[in-house]
Amino acid sequence: MFTIEQIRVGFPMGGFRSAVFDFDGTVSLVREGWQQVMVPYFIEVLRDTPKGRDEAGVEAVVRDFVDFLTGKQTIYQCIRLAEEVEARGGKPLDPLEYKKEYSRRLLVRIDDRLTGLRNGAIDPASLRVPGSMRFLRQLRERGVKLYLASGTDIEYVQDEVRLLELESLFDGGIYGALDSYKDFSKAMIIRMMIEENDLHGTELVGFGDGYVEIENTCEAGGYAVGMATDEVRKEGIDQWKRNRLIAAGAYVICPDFSDPAALMAHLFPAG
Repeated sequence: MFTIEQIRVGFPMGGFRSAVFDFDGTVSLVREGWQQVMVPYFIEVLRDTPKGRDEAGVEAVVRDFVDFLTGKQTIYQCIRLAEEVEARGGKPLDPLEYKKEYSRRLLVRIDDRLTGLRNGAIDPASLRVPGSMRFLRQLRERGVKLYLASGTDIEYVQDEVRLLELESLFDGGIYGALDSYKDFSKAMIIRMMIEENDLHGTELVGFGDGYVEIENTCEAGGYAVGMATDEVRKEGIDQWKRNRLIAAGAYVICPDFSDPAALMAHLFPAG
C-alpha cells in the first residue's frame, strides 16, 4: 500500500525546478542484494588478518561501516576496509583492488538479471522500483530538470540506466563514481545543479534510499524524500531503510513511486 509518511514539516512546497535521484534501490532493483556480497567479502578479508581471525565482533564492525557509508561511492567502503585491515595487523591492498574484487563478485550475482535485460527475457519494468518511470515522466512534463547521481561506477550506471529504458528521462545528466573518486560526489552534483540552474534550496528535491543523498539534499536546503523501498518484496516499507532515512533528515518516507499522482500532489499542492 502506498503511503507518504510526513516526518518533518514547514518546507515551502510547490516550487521545485530540479530533482536529483539516487539509482540503486531508489530507481533500480538490478543490484538488489549487493550488501549480501560486500559484507561477507569484507568479513573474509578481515578474518585473514592476524588480529581478525578470532575477533568476535568482525561482522558487526563490517555491517556498521558498510551501512554508514551506503550512498557514497563504493571506494569509500573499500578505503575503510583497508583501514580496518591495517588496524588488525594486516597489510592492506590498495582500496581499488578491494573495489575491483567486490565488483567482480557482485557482477556474478546479478549476471542473470543483466543478461535477461539484454536478451529480452526480463521485462525492464520488473527491475525498476514500482512507478518510477511514470513518476519521472510526470516530473519532466511539469518542467522539472532531472539528474541521476549514483555511487556505482559510471560505466555500470550508464549501461543499467539504458537497459531499464530510463536514459532519455534524465535531461540534467547521469553521473556515477570514478576511479579518481575525489572528482565525483553527490554533494558536488547538487552544487553543480544549483549553479547551472540558479536554484534556491527550496527549488531542489532529492530522492534516495541512502543516508548520504538525504543528508546532501538537506545541507543544500532542498527537500529530501526518503525512499524506503523493500527491494525483495517490491512493495511496502523496509524498516531499516526508514530508520536510517529519518536519522539522515528526510522530510517524508515513501515505499516507492507506485502512486505517482499522490506524490506529485504532495510535491506540488497548488496543482
